[in-house]
Amino acid sequence: MNVKEGKLKLEWANEHMPVLKEVKRRFVDEKPFSGLKIGMALHVEAKTGALALTLQKGGANVRLASCNPLSTDDDVVAALRELGMNVYAKKGESREEYYNNLYRVLEMEPDIIIDDGGDLTTLLHTEFKELPVMGGNEETTTGVIRLRNMEKKGILRFPMFDVNDAKMKHLFDNRYGTGQSTLDGIMNATNLTIAGKTVVVAGYGWCGRGIAMRMRGMGADVIVTEIDPVKAIEARMDGFRVMKMLSAVKGADFVVTATGMKDVVREEHFLAAKDGCIFANAGHFDNEVSKRDLERISERKRKVRKFVEEYLVRGKKLYLLGDGRLINLVAGQGHPVEIMDMSFSIQALTAEYIAKNYELLENRVYPVPEEIDEQVARLKLRSMNIEIDELTEEQKKYLEEWKEGT
Repeated sequence: MNVKEGKLKLEWANEHMPVLKEVKRRFVDEKPFSGLKIGMALHVEAKTGALALTLQKGGANVRLASCNPLSTDDDVVAALRELGMNVYAKKGESREEYYNNLYRVLEMEPDIIIDDGGDLTTLLHTEFKELPVMGGNEETTTGVIRLRNMEKKGILRFPMFDVNDAKMKHLFDNRYGTGQSTLDGIMNATNLTIAGKTVVVAGYGWCGRGIAMRMRGMGADVIVTEIDPVKAIEARMDGFRVMKMLSAVKGADFVVTATGMKDVVREEHFLAAKDGCIFANAGHFDNEVSKRDLERISERKRKVRKFVEEYLVRGKKLYLLGDGRLINLVAGQGHPVEIMDMSFSIQALTAEYIAKNYELLENRVYPVPEEIDEQVARLKLRSMNIEIDELTEEQKKYLEEWKEGT
């Protein structure tokens, strides 16, 4: 681990996160987290480091672990530790190491949690269910699905905020962040051309839209697979072919999953895929492309590049990138800094909201307050030197009228 390199990465992130820098400036003065403990499970790299340091500057005692065994930047971990941060993460964790690191975070008995994927929250409802928690934030689609299931079953025992569906998060992070970083990860892993290739994108949520858009921009022929009829129509009217995975995979050069669902690509699809097809995942967990099925039906497996495993299946070669984990972080650098500036500013401000309002909150999943979304949007516009119009007083009155022509 190179501390100097890690500090340079943190410095670069800080310089390109102007919204979070404004939030930090206020936190330094107001100390909204004074006396509070914040436990975090996020992808541990430079942008996350900037968020953790912002919360620390706001008076919090922070502990940080990774939410994915392969997404940690060890240089950043070393730098954060030298800066006094309690970080429990390394790239390439075993399952046991991964959970032990989450345990270390929870051993501090956090007042507020910031989670990505829901593993920290789940532990607080199983092995650490006696710990009192004011509330927390959830970063991604997969974690929000788990939270809503917990709320529906009546077992959610503290308030959680759905950061993923904040406008200043999913409209930019999920679409532009995932689109660019997934492409970056695939190209870094394979060093192959995208132009002229057939790319199948599984899922047309905001992440899938971003991936499809960026792949088309690179010259790919993009096919979308969906289970939602409305999203399927939207994909078609956005100019993409839409079909079932079993049909799409037959001509695919690349298959990229972004659904939050397990076994999106499974045995029947591997058997139908053409020789040389490459599979990658941009969803949170490593179960969208079924490694279990691929291992079972393959005759041989070997590593052919740092992030590429080759499987021999009935005489044809199939490739899995990054062990089926988040390809944008396993083989790439994650989302662009400016994108995470908005997402992590929402995280910081929502954590502040919990600290100030937790006594008024119920044990359910809340949307991020609109005023936080708007605050981040206005700070972002200011950083881009963009000014927008405002309604006149007459226009405001017009919006309140109901008679035609008033």
